[in-house]
Amino acid sequence: MASVGIIGASGFTGAELLRLCAAHPDLDVVVATGDTQAGTAVADLYPSLAAHYGDLTFAAVDAATADGCDLVFLGLPHGASFLGLPHGASQALVPDLASRVGHVVDLAADFRLRDASLYPEWYDEPHTAPDLLADFAYGLPELYRSTIVGASLVAVPGCYPTSAALALAPFVWGGHVEPAGIVVDAASGVSGAGRPPKPHTTFCAVDEDYAAYGLSGHRHTPEMEQVVGTRPDGTGVDGVSVLFTPHLAPMNRGILATCYARPTGALDTSAALGLLADFYADEPFIVVDERSPSTKATLGANTAHLTARVDPRTGLLVVLCAIDNLVKGASGQAVQCANLALGLEEAAGLPSIGLYP
Repeated sequence: MASVGIIGASGFTGAELLRLCAAHPDLDVVVATGDTQAGTAVADLYPSLAAHYGDLTFAAVDAATADGCDLVFLGLPHGASFLGLPHGASQALVPDLASRVGHVVDLAADFRLRDASLYPEWYDEPHTAPDLLADFAYGLPELYRSTIVGASLVAVPGCYPTSAALALAPFVWGGHVEPAGIVVDAASGVSGAGRPPKPHTTFCAVDEDYAAYGLSGHRHTPEMEQVVGTRPDGTGVDGVSVLFTPHLAPMNRGILATCYARPTGALDTSAALGLLADFYADEPFIVVDERSPSTKATLGANTAHLTARVDPRTGLLVVLCAIDNLVKGASGQAVQCANLALGLEEAAGLPSIGLYP
């Protein structure tokens, strides 16, 4: 049994980590921190977790609390560009944590980008630990599994980049579409904005509304371009450019990404679906189907649902991907990466079937 710490456990991704670890046969949560909730019982903040964590209390955030842990998940705030939340919390802790524990799995955006110069441009401040960027494996197992196995440091992708990358990588990496001019149009549930209340995410603000944000360039754009433009062997795809527009949908959970690209040659719907199916043939958490993906179908599951069409009139390829933003888009993917880093069975503790209704 591996001992696990969750730093930043009081947010939605932290609560989801606690839920998934409770059902995991090989992970034992021994410490959970949450600065704003320090001293609060986990069951008081999240009654849904009371059956397993009735005696656990949130501790204050401190790297020393992780001493003795085999692995630590970092679920610290990373925010969204239109919410004005802080970035960089993981950067302050990781250098210390890396010397205390065997494995660190970070769910924030702090170590996802390879190029340190992108952080001032997209996150408004320089990176404080740039020497560590190259040491992090990018935690999207279906695309970069070999680099995650046994890794001591893993940066788990954001929910939007996960859905876009799973949809687009098979086509871009194989040269089946033009790398420039890719369009990603995606909608997320409100839980993606985090647990603390904000003017944009109250019930009255979100209910019966559907709005785009990040129109001047969302922070996940360079992450999408990096992933879609980098094959597992490290070779690059030249000229990748993505226009990304996120939307906030009046639902609790889920992301639906609709991605558009222009084929480089003859490609029809049957061939596009075949490419997706072949690429993900052995992946336990990928469903490729002719059916249009639904966010409801992924609720609570670590599964991504994909389909593709080629529009005969415009010639454009359309690829859709649905995920639960808190599971495959965050905590479930983090557990999947933890399994690989620790040498456990990759699917251990992870549901592949969604809740319905």
